[in-house]
Amino acid sequence: MRRVLALASAPMAKIRGAEALHFSSFRPESLRGRAGFFRAGQTPGGQWWLVDPHNRPFFAKAVAAVNRHGRAGPPPEHPGSYAPAIGHAQEHDGPDDFVHAAKARLSSWSMNTVGPWSDPALADAGFPATAIVGFRGAGVRVIHSQGVYLPDVFDPGWLASCDAQAAVASAPWSGRTDFIGYYTDDAPGWGEPRPDRPSLLQICLSLEPAFSAYHAAWEFVLAPHGGDLAALAREWGVELSNREVVRQRTLAERPLTTAGYLRDQTRFAREFARRYFTTTSSALRRHDPDHLNLGCRFAQPPGEAVLAECVYPQVDVVSWRCHAPDFARQVQIYAGATGMPLLPTGFGLSNERFRTAAFSSSSGPTRIERMLRDGRRALVAACEHPSVVGYEWARWADESDEMPPFGAGLVHVDDREAIEHTELIAQINARAERLRLRAGKP
Repeated sequence: MRRVLALASAPMAKIRGAEALHFSSFRPESLRGRAGFFRAGQTPGGQWWLVDPHNRPFFAKAVAAVNRHGRAGPPPEHPGSYAPAIGHAQEHDGPDDFVHAAKARLSSWSMNTVGPWSDPALADAGFPATAIVGFRGAGVRVIHSQGVYLPDVFDPGWLASCDAQAAVASAPWSGRTDFIGYYTDDAPGWGEPRPDRPSLLQICLSLEPAFSAYHAAWEFVLAPHGGDLAALAREWGVELSNREVVRQRTLAERPLTTAGYLRDQTRFAREFARRYFTTTSSALRRHDPDHLNLGCRFAQPPGEAVLAECVYPQVDVVSWRCHAPDFARQVQIYAGATGMPLLPTGFGLSNERFRTAAFSSSSGPTRIERMLRDGRRALVAACEHPSVVGYEWARWADESDEMPPFGAGLVHVDDREAIEHTELIAQINARAERLRLRAGKP
């Protein structure tokens, strides 16, 4: 007799009006991760879920950067605008008061997970956590130019640097069942081809010779032509009297866009991605084989060549930073290219599009109405999409230069609740599992 398992959350969600999901219904061959820890699995109907350590289906509703300093990153040297508000509010309270207060708020909004940069004590308080390893800063040179923001994966020290970084990042979480998994990096730029800027291969061909990627890129494009630059020029259909021509084009932001060049760009991007994902995955598996690899939090869709390497078994779940208005377009790209479970991060209702949108005083929705409408649509769609296993709200607190209601935090810099966001997400979070179960029915 099969036992019906309740969907897990913290606090536990009440599921009404939809049939609960049996763990035994998951396709055994789809399960990734280790039993007794968080895993991902797929139903026969194609719907992906996280599975908690007790084998209960779990839909992650996360918030990043739930911490006292209010920043999405390490604690700053000088406190930001949020930290003094917290300090003033808690000057007569104990050291754990922030965690207790945050726990109460997160529970009231039906959140069940804390994202990167959050206080680790919240995992002890019942909110499973995720973290960023930061392989890009592991010690090798970083390529940072015109849409590219990546480690030099051709550097001879890349493998050892990844191993050392994985050892440090996994030490606090190894063996813990209140931890979901690791993001390898936050917002890498993969230099996908665009008409307005050079792409990854052109950037690497234009680096200083101190970069290993510079030598690897030139060897990559010249090897099929026996090292003959003139033959390469003919293949690409461009003038290449010497290597400096490429560098000058790049400095002038003139992208190479011919069919011949783009064929090589595709091959090179895939090789670059293969080295990135296989090495970072191997390092994490060596030091922590129990927890999920949640990918690299893509800043933009990186192109099919890169996504072809961001797949299981190197990666368990694909993640990307997604603003609500772009959800439908982006989820189609990632789901279609990978067939993987997906976890959108950096989620939020507001962005520059809303702040600068035209407004008519005579008719039509206001900017705030559009923001809430599009946000509701995106959150509901995330709950219902068969590939999405959860979402992560961008951050706990507004940045100091953000003005309500167009901030990104769930609390403002004075620690007041951002009800323009929290009322909406609390309403949708409370029925997220029901929406998902109904969407997964045959």
